[in-house]
Amino acid sequence: MSQTMETEEDLLTLLHIKFYHPQQHCKGFYDLLPLGTRSRRSADDPLRLGRDAQTCTYSLVDPKVSRKQLALNAYRTPKSPDMLFSIQNLSQRVRLSVNGSLLGYLERMDLPDKALIRFLDYEMLIIRESGEAKASFEVDMEVLTVPPSRETCTCVPGRAPVMDTGMVDQNTAWPEETEETLVCYSN
Repeated sequence: MSQTMETEEDLLTLLHIKFYHPQQHCKGFYDLLPLGTRSRRSADDPLRLGRDAQTCTYSLVDPKVSRKQLALNAYRTPKSPDMLFSIQNLSQRVRLSVNGSLLGYLERMDLPDKALIRFLDYEMLIIRESGEAKASFEVDMEVLTVPPSRETCTCVPGRAPVMDTGMVDQNTAWPEETEETLVCYSN
């Protein structure tokens, strides 16, 4: 058996994908997603998310979502053993943002280890955990009860909220005080 062949003992890279939508409690947006179950994906097959269950790996049951909304592509670089990911906007009519940077149709960018993705009223928090395997990775999906933008921003009075990635999110309003807590609101 070859040394480079992937074995069952190899630790797979894991993508935690956490969803939030303000009306998720009354609609079945996530009925077609494998929530709470890890699924193994081939690294050479893009992970597509959209409304069309025929062409997408994962589907959202929402007529506002584009047929093909976005794609996550795994890749490797010669200088790093890690499996990395890029994100591409597949929607002609809906822009998406990655940590505050807007992506138009077919635009692509590298995904940091922790990224807040926004499109329509959806927020997705994607967290990458490194692994050793080269041919496949795992995906774990869940639904959050609180918007991830609220959980991941650091609010300091008089300063713009900052994502855990250290990048300033230009789409987030200044924090407002409510009782004894600071809350970040998204535009």
